[in-house]
Amino acid sequence: MSGDEKERLSAEIEARRDEVAALTADLVRIPTINPPGDEYEACARFLGERLAAKGFAVEYLRAEGAHGDSDAHPRTNVVARIEGDGDGPCVHFNSHIDVVAAGEGWTCDPFGGEIRDGRVYGRGTCDMKGGLAASVVAVEALLDSGIAFPGAIEVSGSVDEESGGYAGVAWLAEQGYFSRPRVDHVIIPEPLYKDAVCLGHRGVWWAEVEVKGRIAHGSMPFLGVSAIRGMGAFIEMVERELYPRLEQRRTEMPVIPDAARQSTLNFNSLHGGLPERAYAEGFPSALVADRCRIVLDRRYLMEEDEAEVRGEIVAILEKLSAERPEFNYEISELWSVPPTMTDPQSPLVRALDRNIEVVLGQPARHVASPGTYDQKHVRRIGNLENCVAYGPGILELAHQPDEYVDIDDMVASAQVMGGAALDLLRGDVA
Repeated sequence: MSGDEKERLSAEIEARRDEVAALTADLVRIPTINPPGDEYEACARFLGERLAAKGFAVEYLRAEGAHGDSDAHPRTNVVARIEGDGDGPCVHFNSHIDVVAAGEGWTCDPFGGEIRDGRVYGRGTCDMKGGLAASVVAVEALLDSGIAFPGAIEVSGSVDEESGGYAGVAWLAEQGYFSRPRVDHVIIPEPLYKDAVCLGHRGVWWAEVEVKGRIAHGSMPFLGVSAIRGMGAFIEMVERELYPRLEQRRTEMPVIPDAARQSTLNFNSLHGGLPERAYAEGFPSALVADRCRIVLDRRYLMEEDEAEVRGEIVAILEKLSAERPEFNYEISELWSVPPTMTDPQSPLVRALDRNIEVVLGQPARHVASPGTYDQKHVRRIGNLENCVAYGPGILELAHQPDEYVDIDDMVASAQVMGGAALDLLRGDVA
């Protein structure tokens, strides 16, 4: 691309500063809360109608039969495509439209889309409607600039990323929307800093361990077997034997923050005994708990093997079975995703690196995410390696009260995305 064209595109995006803020605010005002999946259809239609007005061919794709889809909460995705001049690659910008619940602690309306002090406030501004808005404005500026390009550009809004993405990018990938020859490069504008290209993420392994006991009267616990005590022994052994080992494991992946470069294990939830609702209006029965369940959220490294990750938990459970004759357990795997990392020398990464340096005047950083995002489905189901996350926003603000995104960051990241897309479409990535 000539320097004049690059400057023209950058200026075109800069001139839309108010527009990118307004679009972000409009998207925030559609409360696409997941769960349960509110307002997906409305948000998809809002995005699709805007892109259709720019000449995109728009598809609304409901993931019928996918997890979570229902007539009350249809899982409606939107995919828009516009063709350039002649044959060439396709660059796809994918953003999830769902947001988590607002929660407590807000000092502003979480769905008000308030614009003040150079920021847009509200649930999803950072994660990731600001990134969606930046990508849309980048593409619109490219089209309106009159700069010619070959190939095609796609923009999608997908659902359910906050709950795994199985009715969103996973379902779309199964339908061929994230595979060659349709798509060559995918940029996901997740909030991982405007100067950083996110190459991938750690692996995740979720499992539920259930310890089984024997019920008895609470006044005579010696006649039963407490599943809660058995679970307590399991937790104590994990604390004493496994956590110290995990703390010693470090990855060569550029995971941020630095503390996430080690293996981690989180006890996601724990429940034993009677369900709380069983005594919501009174006292619980005097019983020895015969069931206790815990959900494990294990994040692992490229240097680790999933079978070994599972094996470490099973080894502790088996050791307890040997030490405690009445210890009885079941383990169920809930889901797992292997670590992934895109080659930092790929054309996609090089194009983003180059444009970050041009726009920001500093070298790009390469990072990896501590948690998974929809890149996992593009890589695993779509078999497309050229996928990264790049967008505006500060990772630590995601899911927080008073979440916000800086307008300056959205403009800068839109300039990076627009320039990188044009480089990729023209094959100018040497």
